[in-house]
Amino acid sequence: MDNALPPIDSPAALKALELEQLPVLAEQIRQTLISTLAQTGGHLGPNLGVVELTLAMHRVFDTPKDKFVFDVAHQGYIHKMLTGRWNQIHTIRQYEGLNGFLLRTESEHDCYGAGHAGTSVGAALGMAVARDLQGSDEHVVCVAGDAAFTCGPVFEALNNVAAHTKRLIIVLNDNEWSIDRNVGAIAGYFNAIATHPGYASLHDKTAKFIEFVLGGEARKLAGRVEKTAKGFLLPQGEVASKHSTFFDEFGIRYYGPIDGHDLPLLIQTFEFLKTQDEPVILHVLTEKGRGYKPALEDPLKFHGLGTYNASTGETPSAAKPTYSQIFGESITRFAKEDGKMVAITGAMPGGTGLLPFKNEVPERYFDVGIAEEHAALFACGLAASGMKPFLAIYSTFMQRAYDMIIHDMAIQNLPVRLCMDRAGLSGDDGPTHHGLFDIAYLRGVPGLVHMQPKDEDEFVDMLWTMAAYDKGPIALRYPRGSGPGVRPKARPTLLEIGRGELVEDGSDVGLIGLGDLFAMAVQTRAELLKDGLSVALLNPRFIKPLDSELIVGLAKRVKVICTFEDHVLMNGFGTAIMELLAQEGIATPVVRVGWPDEFIEHGSVPVLRAKHGLSVESALTKIRSKLQS
Repeated sequence: MDNALPPIDSPAALKALELEQLPVLAEQIRQTLISTLAQTGGHLGPNLGVVELTLAMHRVFDTPKDKFVFDVAHQGYIHKMLTGRWNQIHTIRQYEGLNGFLLRTESEHDCYGAGHAGTSVGAALGMAVARDLQGSDEHVVCVAGDAAFTCGPVFEALNNVAAHTKRLIIVLNDNEWSIDRNVGAIAGYFNAIATHPGYASLHDKTAKFIEFVLGGEARKLAGRVEKTAKGFLLPQGEVASKHSTFFDEFGIRYYGPIDGHDLPLLIQTFEFLKTQDEPVILHVLTEKGRGYKPALEDPLKFHGLGTYNASTGETPSAAKPTYSQIFGESITRFAKEDGKMVAITGAMPGGTGLLPFKNEVPERYFDVGIAEEHAALFACGLAASGMKPFLAIYSTFMQRAYDMIIHDMAIQNLPVRLCMDRAGLSGDDGPTHHGLFDIAYLRGVPGLVHMQPKDEDEFVDMLWTMAAYDKGPIALRYPRGSGPGVRPKARPTLLEIGRGELVEDGSDVGLIGLGDLFAMAVQTRAELLKDGLSVALLNPRFIKPLDSELIVGLAKRVKVICTFEDHVLMNGFGTAIMELLAQEGIATPVVRVGWPDEFIEHGSVPVLRAKHGLSVESALTKIRSKLQS
């Protein structure tokens, strides 16, 4: 690259550059991201969209004293590069490398960790109040995408900002996308602001801001624009004095929208906002995927992806359909035969596999935005009125709707179908995205049915069973990516609730392999057979209710039971087996293969399984130890 600059190793090095060097640095950052993420995968589109915004923030503010709180933090790659981690960016999302989100343990410049949407405003407010109480003077800057403003926690925080602090800067990064294109009234509101031809300001203070940035003549223009914008944004006939923006009603001064790629304007704007003694929100318009044609043409694909060809943007073809794809295709087919079936997602039609449903059954497809609590309540209302809602939310995100699962679904026995993708380890996404807790948080809920399939064919059978089940909530967990490659039958089978499958019988060892770890149980059995042992193999299918008759009978025949689960051992599937046997007074020892009681780091699934003992070798060691004791 012409006029290439050395990698920035600190915010101080960024501040030492001349202003005219910053566009060169911005281009250099983009090219580094494009070439690096082609090898590692990651959140390319969001980061390409915030290059200038992040540069301006670090140019004006001083981390780690000043605090930057990024919502979700998937757009934090540039922040990492500018805070001493440029030379490590090639390790992003790799085992023992940089995390794909922000971690407080990774750098002093990362003041708050994240991974889920909607947490930034509340956390930033807490930091601002702590500053006020302790008498310090640092700035707190919160960066949240427009999609985050569909989250309930954001509104709860906005409701408290003006009451609790006089200084907080909230940056609304508006690119019209979360993962998919944003939906709902809030997205429409922001779009109305951004697209109004004359909009620049609604208040005298904004006029002063424009004068500060652009000069005195701009103040006259701002006054004329104010009248136009007020009439456009609010219902006609309102008393003029009551006109205000949405944010003004919360006591937060609104500025913008401004071009989020205009570096001089961004820098001048932040310099101005530093002087304000009231909470402010700056609305910046950015372009997701800016500087990379493939990402601009397909923002959904390039939000977050695996490896790709940097020149063309092409990604490797999958050898087998993923569980997500099978899910979407299957329930679309079912819905064409059953007019009561509806599908709900929280801003993730692509990730959950629901694009076929969206395209082929649009009148019964609902994307509610990043609002899992509302999605669950919405599904409950549909179920209470006789519809068959399929609620497709990742296991890690379903945690956000836990109260609704108990209070609204289970207590009322409403047949909501919980379809939990990414159950188990989510590999390079790290601890915020691993789906390692859903068995623990669901198995104590009375009346709830919970399943996991061993392969793709059984997966479709379970979806078909869910469609027919009407006695209460029913959940299905399934992993990220592809299964073993078993082609589903032309017509699925209706499964009996709570009935497992004894695949092989035996009298020495009983192996119970749940879901995607059934294959590990099969491999373990093969090794134990070499020892001359009689080994039973059980596919439980149901986490709740357990097939008590099958499991108890097995435990009475064998000398040791071994359970396999892609979930934490604490309060997991193996624990449920142990509780069942204790309840029945059966002393057969149970050894368990699963994840330890800690948050698992990011890295490839094989590496992490080997490190934490989810392996055939670990199972064999535990089983042989019990047989010898």
